[in-house]
Amino acid sequence: MIIIGNGRLVTREIGNSFYENGAVAADGEVIVKVGETEALKKEFPDARFVDARGGVIMPAFINVHEHIYSAMARGLSIRGYDPHGFLDILDGMWWNIDRHLTMEQIRLSAMATYIDSIKNGVTTVFDHHASFGCIPDSLSAIEEAAKALGIRTCLCYEISDRDGKEKARQSVLENERFIRHAMEDDSDMIAGMMGMHASFTISDETMELCQEHRPEGAGYHIHVAEGIEDLLHCQEHYGKRIVERLNDWDILGPKTITAHCIYIDEHEMDLLKETDTCVVHNPESNMGNACGCPPTMDIVHHGIVTGLGTDGYTHDMLESWKVANVLHKHHLKDPNAAWSEVPQMLFKGNAEIAGRYFKKPLGVLKEGAAADVIVLDYIPRTPMDGGNVNSHILFGMNGRSVVTTMCNGKILMENRILTGIDEEKELADIRQGAEKLWKSING
Repeated sequence: MIIIGNGRLVTREIGNSFYENGAVAADGEVIVKVGETEALKKEFPDARFVDARGGVIMPAFINVHEHIYSAMARGLSIRGYDPHGFLDILDGMWWNIDRHLTMEQIRLSAMATYIDSIKNGVTTVFDHHASFGCIPDSLSAIEEAAKALGIRTCLCYEISDRDGKEKARQSVLENERFIRHAMEDDSDMIAGMMGMHASFTISDETMELCQEHRPEGAGYHIHVAEGIEDLLHCQEHYGKRIVERLNDWDILGPKTITAHCIYIDEHEMDLLKETDTCVVHNPESNMGNACGCPPTMDIVHHGIVTGLGTDGYTHDMLESWKVANVLHKHHLKDPNAAWSEVPQMLFKGNAEIAGRYFKKPLGVLKEGAAADVIVLDYIPRTPMDGGNVNSHILFGMNGRSVVTTMCNGKILMENRILTGIDEEKELADIRQGAEKLWKSING
């Protein structure tokens, strides 16, 4: 048994959300009790005690839209790359990278992403993978890294016709294979989805193939209206908007994630709400790709389950929150925008989305929930209580404030030192893999 205590405890449990000097006790994979530090130490005298040293103890973060395959892009300079729009960015950078990845580079990319996730307090990652030069078994390479590091993950492969029908078929089969594999796994640490790139790169023929090979109970993970080009293509080729097309193909539903949703209208929001489909906002990516600001506040107010992701731009969920907070205030010219909506997405929406794929409750510290706990070294300069926790987090913390990360009852990082792996060796291998990738891209 492990007790993490002597800190300001944020539980995210309604009615019991904050302890001035709190602790959480974990036995095996689950939380057995939450309460005052001294009371828990007396109740479980033989438990190992992890001292938060007056910092903040809270549920680990969940990232509901990542791109592991982009991990080796940091610092990359591609010869001739000069994008003038979103499609140039896709074809010149991201599709270029994914076509050159080897199986070992996929695994190393996953190690890089999961290491940074742990360091930023993220213990559950929904990834959307692409490696069109290496499709079969690519999701297993990512799973290998997740298991090595002890992180929880939901994986899918990005189906697309952009590299031809045969690779689209291989992508569908890779999703089917991994979903069935994950369904047979009883660890509650892996899950699978039917990944799809976007409407404009998926033909009706491939849509039908996805339907034929989707295991019962699995949902879809797809980019929706990330760029205006996606919407215009759908209207020109199918005479309808993107969410309408997805609805006609029976892709919407409670276990489906639609990422971005920048160019959707009110009717499409109604369809997302009626089908209980999830939306994930990725603010930094939308801004960095100059795609536009999505109507996220309207989406949340529509009652649609909305989460917060990073799209691979960062692995720091607090950074994503900070950017979303100022993006919507700036865009709407409303200083009240995003105050409640974005933390709702991060703490409630992400937990609800994760709960549709994993059995144990996530994103909350309470009895029976997964023992996913983080400690941040934040010591408040002003009074902190259950009513102003979010303001303290938003303005006082970032991902690297995390000093200790526990996932599923196992401490993955303590006092900023990763456990169970040789971080220095792993990072050296990652750098070597990145160098080989860059050379293959630039000839």
